[in-house]
Amino acid sequence: MELKLKAIKKLEGKIVLKSGLHIGAGNDAMHIGGTDNPVLRHPHTYEPYIPGSSLKGKTRSLLELASGLASHHQSNGGLVSLKTYEAVKDAKEQALAAKAILSTFGCSGSDQQEGSPFGPTRASFSDCHLDDAWKKKALENGWSFTEEKSETAIDRIAGTAKPGSLRITERIPAGAEFRFSITFKILTDEDEAFFEKLVTGLKLLELDAIGGGGSRGYGRIRFAELRLDGSDYMEKFDAIKAL
Repeated sequence: MELKLKAIKKLEGKIVLKSGLHIGAGNDAMHIGGTDNPVLRHPHTYEPYIPGSSLKGKTRSLLELASGLASHHQSNGGLVSLKTYEAVKDAKEQALAAKAILSTFGCSGSDQQEGSPFGPTRASFSDCHLDDAWKKKALENGWSFTEEKSETAIDRIAGTAKPGSLRITERIPAGAEFRFSITFKILTDEDEAFFEKLVTGLKLLELDAIGGGGSRGYGRIRFAELRLDGSDYMEKFDAIKAL
């Protein structure tokens, strides 16, 4: 397979939170009256952000589920791998779906013997930091960048809170806006179609959630002001059917 860098597509815009978002940073220390589950923050500015790895991982997971390939996994906890591709390579549609995922998101180091047969990973997800205009507005209005949400486990027999189950989770509140950017390398003629598949994964992400607590309503997002290589992309993005 001939690989030659022909272009690098850049999709950028905003992520707008529709509900509170929690992407945890871990907390080894106990603080009286403190938060049990703090959000991830930049070490210099102390502002919350969305790591590119969270977007990449969830988008890949949703595309794997949509492809039907998750049921063919041979290893890696359900990830589509080179072994998955080998298992379905005689089925044209499934083989193409596996190739698209592995080309777009890459193969794990443990999965490769002599490097990926599909070449380098095409998609690169940037960390998403607070949008400057929204941050300025938040500071002017005295809005906090985070909130604390109390939750408890319910005794389903008694219908009351279980003793000792109270936990406090830190979230980025609904309405917060982040800058968003993905670049995508075009190395083969197939990569144009693989990019469109990646965008479909972003549409699936709008229907699902990122971060923790998605089943409880956390992490709902929408994309806004998308531009592809400098040109408006929202109309085309809105017209894409996720499934």
